[in-house]
Amino acid sequence: MINQRIEKLRQEMRRNHIDVYLVPTNDFHSSEYVGDYFKTGKFLSGFTGSAGTLIVTKEEAGLFTDGRYFIQAEKELEGSGIILFRTGMAGVPTVEEYCAVYMQKHNIIGFDGKTVTKQFINAIEGKMNGKKITCAYEEDLVGIIWENRPALSAEPVSILSEKYAGESISSKLERVRKVMKDKNAEAHLLTSLDDIAWIFNIRGNDVENNPVALAYAVVSQKNASLYMQKKAVSHEVEKTLAESGVVIREYAS
Repeated sequence: MINQRIEKLRQEMRRNHIDVYLVPTNDFHSSEYVGDYFKTGKFLSGFTGSAGTLIVTKEEAGLFTDGRYFIQAEKELEGSGIILFRTGMAGVPTVEEYCAVYMQKHNIIGFDGKTVTKQFINAIEGKMNGKKITCAYEEDLVGIIWENRPALSAEPVSILSEKYAGESISSKLERVRKVMKDKNAEAHLLTSLDDIAWIFNIRGNDVENNPVALAYAVVSQKNASLYMQKKAVSHEVEKTLAESGVVIREYAS
């Protein structure tokens, strides 16, 4: 089954003229733990750890993970044909080094751009020594081949009362805006789920064992916007946030 999925991915890679495809364990927010929708690495490899990057080339596939998962990964990858790269061990390349050795001039490296940081891509490009590679970041190729993929989680969002949060939403926003003013910042963009949960006193259940809700946030001096799945936000929650000048907008917008 794993080999069939890898081969289907390669078919999509050929169709899109991609030479190397990266599959991290991240969601759209660089979270360590992710919901079922984002477990693309598990779908392709069977690896269930919270940290790892799967690289698929035309000839081979390799999983790069750290010492927390060596034993687990070895067991879960058994019989899959996927090579285990034990990062941090002597003689084992990093993801960036592996790509630099494998990729040729003008090759194309693909990934779902919403799950990869610019810092990570800068690190890869920094190893290329003028090979002039191209990044194909607009297509989620795993999503194309993943039949019956779990839906994006949209568990109900709640407000943690000030009694337990210790500080109101308005007070936290005021403190953020003071620092913004000191830094001459017109807007502050947040993508990390725990930061958003703290500032807006919201709680959710979109990631197992983590009280967070899928969201982005933009804070300006005059208002704040929370980008969430509206079906997860009740009228009561929306009203409470509105009292602090927070507007709910659709997550994908």
